[in-house]
Amino acid sequence: MSKLAVYGRMKAKPGKEADVEAFLKQGATMANAEQGTVNWFGIKEEDGAYSVFDTFETEAARDAHLNGEIAKALMAKADELFTEPPQIHKIAVIAEK
Repeated sequence: MSKLAVYGRMKAKPGKEADVEAFLKQGATMANAEQGTVNWFGIKEEDGAYSVFDTFETEAARDAHLNGEIAKALMAKADELFTEPPQIHKIAVIAEK
């Protein structure tokens, strides 16, 4: 079980939902190239909110992801796509099925 994770939450600007979804689909493709990223999920929530949930085996892999190409692309697009800066949290997974 991967015990380290990242949870990020973003609220799309009105009319930008399709752009956010396209960005998240591209992020999934980019995550496939990250050797240390075990799982990567792009999630659509309610009211124009979106999130990502990623898991890692090591702190080094999580840090590499947070300093990698997906994070750089997210921050470069943040003003265009989101109502406020993405909220990124380092979290621990304590249970899994």
